[in-house]
Amino acid sequence: MSNINCLENKTVLITGGTGSFGKNFIKHLLINSKAKKIIVFSRDELKQFNMARELNDERLRFFIGDVRDKDRLMRAFYGVDIVIHAAALKQVPTIEYNPFEAVKTNILGSQNVIDAAIDQGVEKVLLISTDKAAQPINLYGSTKLCAEKLFISGNAYSGGKTRFSCVRYGNVIGSRGSIVETLVNKPKGEKVLITDERMTRFWLILEQSFVLVLFALDNMVGGEIFIPKVPSMKIIDIIDIITPDSIREIIGIRPGEKVHEMLLTREESRHAVALDKYFVIIPEHKEIFNMDNFKKYTDKGEGLPQDYYFASDTNENWLSDDDFREIVENLKV
Repeated sequence: MSNINCLENKTVLITGGTGSFGKNFIKHLLINSKAKKIIVFSRDELKQFNMARELNDERLRFFIGDVRDKDRLMRAFYGVDIVIHAAALKQVPTIEYNPFEAVKTNILGSQNVIDAAIDQGVEKVLLISTDKAAQPINLYGSTKLCAEKLFISGNAYSGGKTRFSCVRYGNVIGSRGSIVETLVNKPKGEKVLITDERMTRFWLILEQSFVLVLFALDNMVGGEIFIPKVPSMKIIDIIDIITPDSIREIIGIRPGEKVHEMLLTREESRHAVALDKYFVIIPEHKEIFNMDNFKKYTDKGEGLPQDYYFASDTNENWLSDDDFREIVENLKV
């Protein structure tokens, strides 16, 4: 179980703190945690202004800055205990046409976060990653895979003083720009564009991502990738539920898009364990990591079958139509 008390009297900084995850996670922390200070680090001054006015909490601090700017990160990380690195360029088609910008933010920005965290003595740093990092076919997934690799290797540079780990998950229902938000807000009668009727995705709600992040922060020893055992659902079923009477047009898969996503690959499963609600990928580099540190997982968890993988189309856990309807109705409230 995650323990939000792991943040008690800690100073927590979230890069990309005005994004869908960052903003809602900060709300969760303000209500449920005893964190001493919560710092929002992002580029958008208007979003920060609106967030400060909406939340109005004396524990909140705001830093305008970009993860591409290491000097600004050095200043922002001073006195920080925990960093959650959520800042990234995320839109797959946009990144396919703006690749250099994705590299600067998602890869070089992650390296800057690692360097600044080590130099400022941050205790724990957690990367928010994506299912698209597992066997990536698009640049977004490739940059996030690279960010994961950098974070895992960051433990070798810190000498154990700063610990780096990752969480990797799929689509968040109702997050900004998601298909669910788009369909819910689509004007009645407007055509719905479908890329491929076979398409499946992993789905979770924001609260599940919060629990995952807190579980990782509470348990991480440095070097792990935490993956939730979340359900799958077909995109076409989501469209049927939200806009059952819509006019539809099949337009084909967009550049860099997969028909199905994967959260855990066959290769990773060789050095991963299954817990009750999560998979934990344990680092392979025995020359860098003390494997005794990971006994808390290997002693409690189960090894995975040979050639096991966790994909959205072969997932044993599927989100029912009724459960999905209930989630969407709660989003509308």
